[in-house]
Amino acid sequence: MSDFEHDQDADWPADWEFEKSKTQVKQELNALKELGRALIALPVKDLQKLDLSEDLYDAILSAQSMSKGALKRQVGYIGGLIANSDHEAINTKLQQLKQPHQGQVKQFHQLEQWRDRLLSGENEVYAELIHAFDDFDVQHVRQLVRNAQREAKQDKPPKSARQLFQYLQSQQQD
Repeated sequence: MSDFEHDQDADWPADWEFEKSKTQVKQELNALKELGRALIALPVKDLQKLDLSEDLYDAILSAQSMSKGALKRQVGYIGGLIANSDHEAINTKLQQLKQPHQGQVKQFHQLEQWRDRLLSGENEVYAELIHAFDDFDVQHVRQLVRNAQREAKQDKPPKSARQLFQYLQSQQQD
């Protein structure tokens, strides 16, 4: 047996097992740059809620006015700053900041679906709405639906459809 075949792993340092590959390092840096891009896209009032370091905050503000090559270099710089700070905490705070907005979008889409189903003549939706809202006025909603359908046939502006949506929205907020 040659020296090469004989227990070659015994000569390797123990800490080499825990080193990251070049690919892993690149993926992590790209993730930090993506986090930086997400921070750049935020409005200033949301950035202030994230408790960022002063250097990182200033770098993000200056990046918001940059374009193309300068922005690309700034994103790399921001990624480096994020790497030196607690990037997991920043990412968690960013997700928490986005959460209420996502809930609002879901509620808005639900209202649109109810309105569209009412206008298409689906009667099952009335039962859903009565169950969902305590003081749901069926008679008022039926009148708004009739008016909206009449306006659509006559090619008039959808005033009643807007009023229907606003009524559903007020019910949802109560």
